[in-house]
Amino acid sequence: MNVLPPGTILQLMYLKDRLRQLEPGTFVEIGAGAGNISALLLSMGWTGKAYDLESSTVSALRSRFSVEIQNGQYQAVNEDWLSSDTVGAYDLVISCMVMEHFDDKGERAFIQRGKDSLNENGVMITIVPGSLKHWGIEDEIAGHYRRYTKEAVSKTLADEGMNVVHTAGLTFPVSNILYPLSNYLVRRSEAKKLSLSMVERTKQSGIRNVGMKTTFPKALGLLLNQRVLYPLHILQKIFSGSSSAMVLYCEARPESRR
Repeated sequence: MNVLPPGTILQLMYLKDRLRQLEPGTFVEIGAGAGNISALLLSMGWTGKAYDLESSTVSALRSRFSVEIQNGQYQAVNEDWLSSDTVGAYDLVISCMVMEHFDDKGERAFIQRGKDSLNENGVMITIVPGSLKHWGIEDEIAGHYRRYTKEAVSKTLADEGMNVVHTAGLTFPVSNILYPLSNYLVRRSEAKKLSLSMVERTKQSGIRNVGMKTTFPKALGLLLNQRVLYPLHILQKIFSGSSSAMVLYCEARPESRR
């Protein structure tokens, strides 16, 4: 198992806490990347489908979840979810670091597609970059159009008929402390991506190879794991209302289905 970045581990720990409050059902994940969220959902009894624009990412997902795919628990699809022919009625529509990749028109279409893909009691979970003052090189390289505040993401969802039922700032203060180092590592490793189109930057943002930022020696797994980081998980929950949190977690349901 690959060693995950501390921020990713903290996000997954918070997501797991929230998912425990939902009855496992069917999900669709948009922009599955390395498949860490899909893995969490599958481990908790969910079944579902993941979409990603990058063919190599989907190939990696199919390799990682070959058993689940064979058992009919999971599908990995190399398509644009917004223009795919089949949608389905899901219990959960989930995305992590995806919505910020769309321009304003695409953002509205993304939310509407999510709304239309939910069944009667469904929920949409969206994780996006937060804290406007932390816009940096990583946003540009990843093909982001924006960072969000809680108020902005809530209004954006509400404008498309979604009722926000829960928000939280995540990874504070860990991501903030590591921010200067993160920018340095990203600039050194990925600055050449700035010459790519926004679409290509988005495609390559799902699985990245930045030493000591997204990839780590296996020995660091002794420190970078949920057990060791549990105190930081408690800390991120204590400071979940901070406007400086660099990750925002949001749950929403269609207005007519509160």
